[in-house]
Amino acid sequence: MKIVFKIFISLVIIFLLIFIFSRGHIYDKKELEYGLTFSKKQAQNLGLDWQKVYLDIFNDLKVKKIRLPAYWNEIEISKNQYFWDDMDWQIEQAEKAHAEVILAVGGRLPRWPECHFPEWVNNITKEQREEAILVYVKNVIERYKNKQSIKIWQIENEPFLSHFGSCPTLNSKFLDQEIALAKSLDSRPIMVTDSGELSLWVSSAMRADIFGTSIYLHTYSKLFKNYIDYPITPAFFRLKKNLAGIFAHPKEWIVIELQAEPWGKSPYQNLTQAERERTMNLEKFRDIIDFSSKTGFRQFYLWGVEWWYWEKEKNNNQALWEEAKMLFKDVR
Repeated sequence: MKIVFKIFISLVIIFLLIFIFSRGHIYDKKELEYGLTFSKKQAQNLGLDWQKVYLDIFNDLKVKKIRLPAYWNEIEISKNQYFWDDMDWQIEQAEKAHAEVILAVGGRLPRWPECHFPEWVNNITKEQREEAILVYVKNVIERYKNKQSIKIWQIENEPFLSHFGSCPTLNSKFLDQEIALAKSLDSRPIMVTDSGELSLWVSSAMRADIFGTSIYLHTYSKLFKNYIDYPITPAFFRLKKNLAGIFAHPKEWIVIELQAEPWGKSPYQNLTQAERERTMNLEKFRDIIDFSSKTGFRQFYLWGVEWWYWEKEKNNNQALWEEAKMLFKDVR
């Protein structure tokens, strides 16, 4: 009986601590801000006119906050030979729209396969590759640091999520080198990101001026070969934020990747409508917006604008695009 009593008391204490640490300020919906991530690569993979998609983000959706990946293999296709035209154009259009930009740099950036290395690095050593990344990061920041639209530099993407993507494990000392380099070149804040469901956040948050995480509720697991609906509540994210906040003190915590597209067993353009809707549809879109508003975060960058556009253009399904339009209209 004594053992049972001790177990009971221990469980009570654990649940009490979880309850205490999952508390926190929840912003009024009028205080919430929304942006999105745009990937030129993803738009092209879907067979879309990426420039038209990009312009419609500003002209039709009226987005005022956007994250852009400066993919290494698009900018430095050959060693020491840089192609800036497309990135220049994206920054220029954002400035015309008076939008705020988070510019992500590094070898590991948003969108599968996560690592976006140019082919020429396949024939060099790890040390030479890291040195080349530092040169590329330096050149990107120096080129765009005078652009007023850029508010944040993101260094790498989910650098401690080594088991996801086709990336070599990122050495934390090298990540620190990248961050130190960025800080030496410009005074704007540095964002470091981490997975919302699969990481503890501490290592990333300790290095960040601004910490960014993700929220995914409906996914497909290759490990379990099945769809997963995470059995979590908004308190899960408040708990993680409060616990990580014991060790780390970034100036701001934001959701940089809010699921708003399907996650299936293959790229969603190869799935049936029923399979796509298994992990994302209009109802789930609305649900995750409501869910996220209760997590204690204030800013959210939606993930999936290319899909909304693809549904609209290729499948005559405008529901997601129109829903997003209303969301961005409400926060203006």
